[in-house]
Amino acid sequence: MSQQFSLPDSLSLDDLQVFLSRAMRLEDGSVRLIASGSVLMVYSAVLYPKGLLDSSATVLGLRTFALGASAEVNTPLDVVVTVRSLLDRVARLSSTITDRSAVVVVAVPIEAGRAAWAGISPPKSGWQPQGEADAAALSAAARAGIDEVASVIPTGTGEQIVHRVRSEVWGRPTPGAELVPAGAAFAAFSLGFLSETEPVRLFSVGPWTRLSTSRGHVLVRRQTALG
Repeated sequence: MSQQFSLPDSLSLDDLQVFLSRAMRLEDGSVRLIASGSVLMVYSAVLYPKGLLDSSATVLGLRTFALGASAEVNTPLDVVVTVRSLLDRVARLSSTITDRSAVVVVAVPIEAGRAAWAGISPPKSGWQPQGEADAAALSAAARAGIDEVASVIPTGTGEQIVHRVRSEVWGRPTPGAELVPAGAAFAAFSLGFLSETEPVRLFSVGPWTRLSTSRGHVLVRRQTALG
């Protein structure tokens, strides 16, 4: 039996489509879907280590959606699917909708092989407030990093060199928000989570840092001595 989840209306489906489109531009890989209770959590990987000796941080984007009122559809769910397969399915479904206010049922694509980053689950509790960061500063850090990566990496550069350059650029602290690596600013900026009128709230627990706005969350796991 195929797995499904429901969204309250087509506006929520549109929001999901936008998020998936942005996520695919950053990492044309997988997303993790977790449905529990009345909430659907969609995780996407923005940056993550490539191998055991890579000390890069893991940076995840998280967008949450309210589930529609359909108990028989909204059973517990925790799967990893390719971004492209889910985005294609959402786009096809969106084109067939006639009642924009009706509950939308989305069939989950066939599960992809479990990505390494998807085995790292952020804590659900214990987050401690760490103040706020200025959204404009994060946007500036993201743009500066994008420009630097583009200028340093010529077309045709090998994957290992590309990853090393990106890890160096995105591993630096963000000016004015040292708790936030530039890669987290890049994720928040690229996924559309930043707003000129809303500060970014910061939280931490153990090796994790979280950036939160009304538009979404970025979760960062720093490498520890034990990995």
